Amino acid sequence: MGLIDLSQNYSFYALPLAWFISFAPGVYSKALAGKNYDIANPRALAENVQKDEKLPKEIKAKILRCEAAAANGQDTLSLFIASVIAANYAGVPVETINKLVALYLSSRVAFNFTYIFLQSNPSFAPVRSLIWNVGIVSWVTLFVKAGNRL
Repeated sequence: MGLIDLSQNYSFYALPLAWFISFAPGVYSKALAGKNYDIANPRALAENVQKDEKLPKEIKAKILRCEAAAANGQDTLSLFIASVIAANYAGVPVETINKLVALYLSSRVAFNFTYIFLQSNPSFAPVRSLIWNVGIVSWVTLFVKAGNRL
């Protein structure tokens, strides 16, 4: 038996964790942006960062990558959540659900790290895309397995 008992259903615990993973880069971007983040007008962050001539170019780029990583996480979050619900409803084996959920979560962490910290080197773009596709395949597989059981 491993460190985690995969016969226990952890998939619903993963939903808020998935939200947090997609939300975290946005929090980091606001911390980096400092005074450029206006809580009264949060969507102006990118514009404010671009206008700030005192902010180093590398920090500007990192802030914008953080915002993009957060938006990307939000783009797939609802589909991931729906796939987990569908898989549970259809009676997909718990171990299968847990493994695919873990794959999605780990792909999102790897995506965020790659996008935020490694993307200043354009040669990492294909790696980021590969990681993104792994996450997509995980929740699509949950939908397919749910469909196959109904």
